[in-house]
Amino acid sequence: MAATASTAAAMAMATISPTTPTPTAPFPSLPLGFRLRPQPLLLSASRRLLLLPVPRASSWDESAPEEEGDAEESEESAAAGDEEDEDEDEKPRPEPVSSAEFQFAAPPEGYVEPAAFDELPPESPEDVAAAYESLYGPAFSGETVLGNNVFEVKVVDPIDMDREQRPNDDFSERVVQVNRVTKVVKGGRQLSYRAIVVVGDMKGHVGVGVGKAKEVTEAITKAAMNGRRNLVTVPLTKYCTFPHRADADFGAARVMLRPACPGSGVIAGGAVRVVLEMAGVENALGKQLRSKNPLNNARATIKATQMMRQFKDVSEERGIPMEELWK
Repeated sequence: MAATASTAAAMAMATISPTTPTPTAPFPSLPLGFRLRPQPLLLSASRRLLLLPVPRASSWDESAPEEEGDAEESEESAAAGDEEDEDEDEKPRPEPVSSAEFQFAAPPEGYVEPAAFDELPPESPEDVAAAYESLYGPAFSGETVLGNNVFEVKVVDPIDMDREQRPNDDFSERVVQVNRVTKVVKGGRQLSYRAIVVVGDMKGHVGVGVGKAKEVTEAITKAAMNGRRNLVTVPLTKYCTFPHRADADFGAARVMLRPACPGSGVIAGGAVRVVLEMAGVENALGKQLRSKNPLNNARATIKATQMMRQFKDVSEERGIPMEELWK
């Protein structure tokens, strides 16, 4: 029996060639459940994906039947890539435009090309100051500022001026109300005065101002300057009345304004009458409908006058002559 077994082993060794590789599974030292499965490689050639067939089983002999299916999948993906390339080639592409074909528009007749910046004559300081003032208005002091130090110009607050030194303009002032107000602070109460002043030139310009100060005269001066900063234009007819009626609200106050025939005068009371007289209105009707607060009524009157429009402005907007407005 021993001789027979040795003879069979010798014959089996003789049939195996030493150059023929023996198929073995990858990572033979690991158990079958822990062996890693190689992933397929993706290679790009001529903008297509080529899937290389790789074995999926633990043994090289068992992966042979699946290589045919992988080859078919790679052929299908290659065919799809060719179709996508053909679709991209069929898209229209804009033709490049060369710079030699572009032509600029011809200059108009009588056009003279300006001289270069370096060839212009030098500008004098007076020319520079005139150009600056034409663009931005008069200088800080009303004159050219070249050669002067604007930081040394003394600015006088109108409140610090005497009544004779204040600007002599065509505006007149009328005090509507002066109240004593109190501010409660940690150390006690601080008393001050609040003044309401209406400023106007009797020619259609009027403004309402408010000012506070420790003294009555300073409060009135502050209110007058505040009214000059808030001037408005009141539309008037040749009979010095309103072109049409208007109503306006400001806070809790409501004011009604109506035009009146010549000789009627200003029929109004309170702050409404003061504002209309300072604006130069001679014939009008006014009424305070709600609150009697003089400041709110004065500002409501200003708001109502700004809602009015002249007949010529309406005719220009509609594109018709003024005679057809009353038809």
